Amino acid sequence: MKNRVFVERCSDYSSNNIEKALDSFDDLFAENIKPGEIVVLKPNWIAPHHKYNPDVWEPIITHPNFITGVIKKVLEHLKNSGKIIIADAPQTDSSFNEIIAKMPLEEWKKIGNAKGIEIEVLDLRDHEWVSKGDLTIARKKLPGDPLGSVDYNLGNVSEFDGHNPSSKGYYGADYNIQETTLAHTNGNHIYRLSRTVIKADVFINLPKMKTHKKAGISCSLKNLVGINTYKNFLPHHTEGTPSMGGDQFPNNNLRNVSELILLQYFKNFLLRYEKYSRYMIPIKRLGRILFGETKNTIRSGNWYGNDTLWRTILDINKLLLYGNPDGSLKEANPDHRKKYISFIDGIISGKGNGPEACDSLNSKIIIGGNNPVSVDCVAAKLMGFDYLKIPSIANAFKIRHLPIVDFSYGEIEVFSKTVNHYNASLLEIPKEKCFHFRPHFGWIGHIESH
Repeated sequence: MKNRVFVERCSDYSSNNIEKALDSFDDLFAENIKPGEIVVLKPNWIAPHHKYNPDVWEPIITHPNFITGVIKKVLEHLKNSGKIIIADAPQTDSSFNEIIAKMPLEEWKKIGNAKGIEIEVLDLRDHEWVSKGDLTIARKKLPGDPLGSVDYNLGNVSEFDGHNPSSKGYYGADYNIQETTLAHTNGNHIYRLSRTVIKADVFINLPKMKTHKKAGISCSLKNLVGINTYKNFLPHHTEGTPSMGGDQFPNNNLRNVSELILLQYFKNFLLRYEKYSRYMIPIKRLGRILFGETKNTIRSGNWYGNDTLWRTILDINKLLLYGNPDGSLKEANPDHRKKYISFIDGIISGKGNGPEACDSLNSKIIIGGNNPVSVDCVAAKLMGFDYLKIPSIANAFKIRHLPIVDFSYGEIEVFSKTVNHYNASLLEIPKEKCFHFRPHFGWIGHIESH
């Protein structure tokens, strides 16, 4: 079943249409969920809205009605015994309260109580940052995961094994580049994940179908960044230009090198004197004038040559499937992996400058399966992209330690009760039956199927 993926039509976010579409995935629920189990649902709650348009949010986050529909199906199979936990670690400078304001928490609790099932909602982050002018000006301590975190050191079974950062190091989620680099050098590859997620009996991934500036697409594999409780252990790009061994910028021109040098001083200053960060906002604005706005300038690994983030993504997926709550790893046997389902919300998808500045596309589909790689292969194909040009997918088939896929691309089969032309081998689905998502501008001309 790992190589079988289901695609169903769903015309809108009405409860009736979502529930009807999810009925077609009933075998996935039945095979993976048993009474008395703890089930974690992981939506994409990156931010409360579009980065530049606060009125737009549907192409950015997993829709609340989609989550509600999945909750109802899970409740059917728990049969009045067990627990549902909805958990995510949004972007560090995102307001969890603003995200949750869009979610029907009371309805979720009510339908759970009617079945004798507790439904809990968790912000897995230890801190929430307050940003102004794209600078962190304050940090708020959060309760985090009530069960705490699990630290892992993947060592030589990491996808970073053998990959040497540039002399300038790895950039994670904070100005402290040294911390990120130390976590992934000298034989160490350290991650800190949610214990609640690791201890759960079943993990249900609920990503949004959209493009991504650093990873190409953001679907099942990429969505697992949100099970981390400490994001500065996550390398997002390697500092420097290509000639320096980095992927922060796409080339070595004078403007990029100048920006790199100034950014180093800027980050080091903010790391040491964060209390003065609000006074640095005018300098940040000047930098945008000199070097360009990020929404139309390639920097920070936001391009097809990012050779860093895919390693982080695959490491996290391996830890979800093989990690134990005590920090050890299960035997590298497919039968020992955590029970897993992914349902991609592609009813309204995101194209263009994803993941947080997407434009809407009414793709009107739900994609489901119990392997993140097979599901993402189907998503990539239907988005009009070549899976070999998406590093996290292409390299998933090459994993030597703790494999997460045990089939070839050509063995992936697509089934649908609502779309006849999707009943075929993935290789046989014609290009004209796929969508044509516009990639992030750093990927245009490099990711599309030909």
